Order: sequence, then structure tokens, then C-alpha cells
Amino acid sequence: MHTQSAWITRSAVLAAAVLALAACRGPQSTFDPAGTESAKVLHLFWWMLGGAVLIWLFVMGLSVYATKVRPKAHSERTGTKLILWGGVAFPVVVLTVLLVFGLQMMPGFRAPADGPRIAVSGERFWWRVHYEAPDTPGVAKVLSGEGVPSANELWIPVGKRTEILLSSPDVIHSFWVPNIAGKVDTIPGRITRIVLEPTRTGTFHGICAEFCGDAHAQMRFVVKVVSEADFAARVEAERAPATVLDHPGRTAFEANGCGACHQVRGTGSAGLVGPDLTHLASRETLGAGILPMTVDNIQRFIALTEHEKPGVQMPSFATLPQAETRSMAEWLETLK
Repeated sequence: MHTQSAWITRSAVLAAAVLALAACRGPQSTFDPAGTESAKVLHLFWWMLGGAVLIWLFVMGLSVYATKVRPKAHSERTGTKLILWGGVAFPVVVLTVLLVFGLQMMPGFRAPADGPRIAVSGERFWWRVHYEAPDTPGVAKVLSGEGVPSANELWIPVGKRTEILLSSPDVIHSFWVPNIAGKVDTIPGRITRIVLEPTRTGTFHGICAEFCGDAHAQMRFVVKVVSEADFAARVEAERAPATVLDHPGRTAFEANGCGACHQVRGTGSAGLVGPDLTHLASRETLGAGILPMTVDNIQRFIALTEHEKPGVQMPSFATLPQAETRSMAEWLETLK
């Protein structure tokens, strides 16, 4: 019975270890780096962990020596030496080495960018995106909204240092793509910066890492790392107006005042309060990463907005006939 219990315990420990290791990889893990900065930070983490273990082993070793190996009373001089060398000198040396090692990384994190500039504004509770227009470059222009608008999805070229210019019109948010780089706050009235230098292509998940309100946990975004050619093609596609279809859903969209908050370039809808919907259906997710982009989910989000995302500024349109919200969803799903 005892053997069986021990076997069950070992199996549970092994299963927990496997699950823990499996959780260290994925599209939102700092232990699965896909960027220059995240790889360096992970390297620093292992060195810091090693330093902490080294200090712990040294101090525990001294404790065992003083209490088990030589349990007899020590002289005041010997006790002072043990405290000064084991409790002060050794930890200070190890921590100093780690500090210098970490500080040497910082200039590389702030090296000049050689890629595009993208303005990202953290809002309640989504991300406004403006790509730098190829024919009208400049920080001032992209920050003023003269770039190429998008929302909740960020495309960046692999191997390039892309500068992200961060701001917010309401409260402090925090922009974080764990696989690629560290986190930086978006602060009302200020422009903060972070450089993303991805080392491999793929789709990665970003989040808001600063509590900002009711839907903080639902304020996500997708980062698509692609080749330079694919990035340029994406910006050009985002820049184009919508391929507008004569559809009952468009009439319902405009008749219910949706254009007062949302912009669909190529139509009379020019609202700037909410996300740009010009190419809504080309994105993977809806509602800042909370739902897959499908007609059913678009209709559900229109009708039950506050249920799906509490605290969001968009009102629910639950009183509209289902046929009308369905028509709007079907039209929005064509905006690619």
C-alpha cells in the first residue's frame, strides 16, 4: 500500500512537471522568445536564477556548517567572519556581477530603429493602430493620425527594429508582447516608445499588463510577424478603402448611427470614437482579441456588447430585430 501511494505521488509530481514545462512555450510566453529583447531578458533571468541559487546554497552551507558540522560554540571572531563573508561579502559580489551584466544589456534595447514606425494608442478597451504611410513618413504625421489606420492587430516585419509610439487618451495601459519584448506603459499626455525586433515569423499574442478598468483582461491584440514584402503589402491593403457592396447590412449600419463612432473608408461612415472597421474581416479576432472573426460572433457582439465586454463604451443593440443585426454582421464580414 505504501509502495502504491509513493508511486502515485511520484506520478503526480512528474505530470505536474511536464505540464509546467509545456506551459513555458506558446504564443504568449516569455520562455519562448521570438525577439531580440525577449531572448536577452530570458538569458538574464537564467543568470539571475543561477545567482540566487548560488547565494542560497552558500548561505545554507554556512548554516549547516555552524549548526551540524561544528555545532559547538564558536568564538566571536569566527562568528563575525561567517556573517561578513557569508552574509555580506559573497552576496554583494554575486549581486554586483548580475547588476553589471544586466545594465550592459540596456543600451542595446534602446538602439535606433531601422524599421517602420507604428503609433499605438491604448483605449478602453482596445488598441488604435496607425502605420506610417510610405509616402508621408515622419513621427509627427503618424502620431497625428495621418498614417494608415487599423485596430487590435499589429503587423511588423521580421528582422527589423520597428518603433512603436505609445499613447493613451484615457487611463494608463501597458503594452506587452511577451514573446518579443518587455512591457511599456501608455500614459495620457505622453508619448512612450518601445522597439520590437522579432527574430522569427509567426502569430503572437499581446495584452494590456496594467489594470485599466472592467474589461482589462479582455484588452488583447494580435501581432503578426511577416516578411518585409508581406508587411508592405499589408500596409497597402489597409490603406485602401473598403470594397463596398450594396447590401441591406450597410443601410442598417448607417441608419442605426454606427458611422458616428466607426469609420469605414469608402462610405459616409467617418466616426473616430471606436475602431476603424474598413477592413474588419481581414483581422483574426473581434473585440480586441476576445472572439474569432465570424458572422455569428459579429452579430453577437453588436447585440450583446456589454455582456461580451463589460465596461466598453459601445452600447448594446439588443432591441434591434435579429434580422437587422444579422444583416449588419453579414455586411461587416465582407469588409476585407
